[in-house]
Amino acid sequence: MREIRAQIPEQSLTYIGDTAWCPYGNKNFSEIRNRTFALSDFLISKGAELIVVACNSATIVAIDALRSRHCIPFIGMEPGVKPASDLTQTGTIGVLATEASLAGEKFHSLVATHAQDLRVITQPCPKFVEFVERGILEGDEVDQAIDEYTSSLLAANADVFILGCSHYPFLRPALEARLPNHIQFIDTGSAIARRVHQQSLTTPEQNEVNVLTTGDPKEFSRLCEILIPELPSACQHFLVP
Repeated sequence: MREIRAQIPEQSLTYIGDTAWCPYGNKNFSEIRNRTFALSDFLISKGAELIVVACNSATIVAIDALRSRHCIPFIGMEPGVKPASDLTQTGTIGVLATEASLAGEKFHSLVATHAQDLRVITQPCPKFVEFVERGILEGDEVDQAIDEYTSSLLAANADVFILGCSHYPFLRPALEARLPNHIQFIDTGSAIARRVHQQSLTTPEQNEVNVLTTGDPKEFSRLCEILIPELPSACQHFLVP
């Protein structure tokens, strides 16, 4: 949402943070799909012209079914294997992602298509999601988790790290401070925003930003003030039908 707002400030945005059910990455596929259906149905009922599935796990599990189910465009997220394969100098890429993202067929297809001659090392990072959901973006806990999740990748001489979860870019400053300077990071947020910009969307009279959460709205407002201070932090509670 931050990247979309920066690139397309004239558009109105409705954001649903499904914090009551976070994280998605350790749920089974049928649960993720049904949850994504319910959220998308609601957004479409409120007039959404386009939906960004801003979660790698939900994209891998549900994006094809969503496109079959509805006639509006759906833009999903996926680990940036292709740009990482173009950047690596050592031939080894590290993928920081969720369990669901790494288990999906879509991820294996990306690797087979764009990195068949490279070494791709995957690493689930569940603590990263927990930190961001608590608004903890630096400190000893974060540094210890970074060391835990990246040590094997560094030992294997990975020089490009894919941030394969929409939570992880908020920890990029901590990652950059902790890891060697030659490490490059792939974050697909700006690319997603460019794809949204390419769509034919109605320009509304007012460019509102509406933030909803399935969790505690006061806590989510506090989190928004930390993560996206440039955007409105007022938040309403949303109960999934």
